[in-house]
Amino acid sequence: MNAMTNPEGKAAWQKIVAVYSRPDLPRSIWQIINTLVPFFTLFYLSMRSVEISFWLTLPLSILTAGFMVRAFIIFHDCGHGSFFKSQRANDLLGILTGLLAFTPYYRWKHEHAIHHATSGDLDRRGVGDVYTMTALEYLGSPWWKRLGYRVMRNPLALFVIGPLLVFVIAERFPPAKGKREIASVWWTNLALTGIVTAMIFFFGWRAYVTVQLLVLFFGTSAGIWLFYVQHNFDGVYWERHSRWNYFEASMMGSSFYKLPAILQWFSGNIGFHHIHHLGAKIPNYNLEKAYKENPVFHIEPLTLRSSLKSLKWRVYDEANHRLAGWEALKQYRQKSTTA
Repeated sequence: MNAMTNPEGKAAWQKIVAVYSRPDLPRSIWQIINTLVPFFTLFYLSMRSVEISFWLTLPLSILTAGFMVRAFIIFHDCGHGSFFKSQRANDLLGILTGLLAFTPYYRWKHEHAIHHATSGDLDRRGVGDVYTMTALEYLGSPWWKRLGYRVMRNPLALFVIGPLLVFVIAERFPPAKGKREIASVWWTNLALTGIVTAMIFFFGWRAYVTVQLLVLFFGTSAGIWLFYVQHNFDGVYWERHSRWNYFEASMMGSSFYKLPAILQWFSGNIGFHHIHHLGAKIPNYNLEKAYKENPVFHIEPLTLRSSLKSLKWRVYDEANHRLAGWEALKQYRQKSTTA
């Protein structure tokens, strides 16, 4: 990895990334069609199915949620300015697709840009990421903060309860600063109020609320899981700012999540996350090609089975440069008592 961080190595990988960082208008348009048309069709059929049986609504809603995840990848690419050459087109489509996941575009775009600039940096955590404490930070925190952190890092909170609360409730409140980001939240809330009112008027509150909650539940839970395993895995890179390196943070701090073909399609190739972090301007449909054509991107993959190990990570064990479960705290406590 070090050879790629010197000036010559940096120029080499930047040149590779530039080759794939060109949006293809026909492919972008086709992705919009093969994502949004099925999404809206399935959403409509799901609402109609409520009158028939919940057991028909459930699988239809899960499938709809899959297309919502794919739509979120389009939204995500627009936030990076990688889906179209035109920034105005990216922003317009980003605003519209953000409504499907109840997400204000400009606020999310700003926070996600910070995430890319700080990923793997122990001194710049907390914006646009799944917050991770070091073991020493946890032990040095007051009881109420430790309790809140334990609740937040519990898999039930992270992947079952939390996603819906974040996207439906937390996203409704504007940030403390940033005029465009604040306005984005209020305009999104206004648009969603109109959409929800219209949907209830035409389809009834029971059909709409049932389907919308199911789609958001499955879609956001899947999305948070994908985001989580992309930066919480065995061997992940974390460094203090003075030693932090962008290339190493991208290649070793972001996973290659090797998914079955159908899940890779629904998740818009986001499993090639190490490449995405190295070149955020690469459209999602170019990520697999970049991987196949460049051996430098061939890192050890994270599979569905091996990714389940990520469920046990709770804190970062800075002394041993690894993620760890709660058991690591015992070792730190023992060291402090014997010191």
